[in-house]
Amino acid sequence: MLKPALCCLVFLVTCFSGLATGGYERNQAMAVEKVLYGELTSVRRLTQQELVADQHRGWRTFGGALLGGVIGHQFGGGSGQDVATVLGALLGGAIANQAGGDKYRELHLIELMIRQEDDTQIMILQDEDSGMPLKAGDEVRVVYLQGMVRVDKAM
Repeated sequence: MLKPALCCLVFLVTCFSGLATGGYERNQAMAVEKVLYGELTSVRRLTQQELVADQHRGWRTFGGALLGGVIGHQFGGGSGQDVATVLGALLGGAIANQAGGDKYRELHLIELMIRQEDDTQIMILQDEDSGMPLKAGDEVRVVYLQGMVRVDKAM
């Protein structure tokens, strides 16, 4: 019967389908160290590919092997059933390992050269925000946070 295989599949999907969320979000409150105003002297758009490693590959392989073993166990009888179980586990693990591979993500960055109000010149590389297009000559504010810097249009 396929009932044990179906139960196992539902169990694996619910256990290993967590979403990973990362660090800084735009609406997060952070302590500001200082704010300086300045003028953009140059703007350059960059793209960069980043390798995103699959952090769940081991669990996915284990789950595939477990599911393959359960399905393989449904076939044959006696020693044939044992062989089908082992082959199902090997095949399920191999398929699951191949399915969850590393992926590339393209980042859209913007390099900003800024002459600040204290006459210092700085360069900042940050994520490009399509809702706030920046160009040379724009007045900007440079917000220094704890360990980070963010550039926005001056208001």
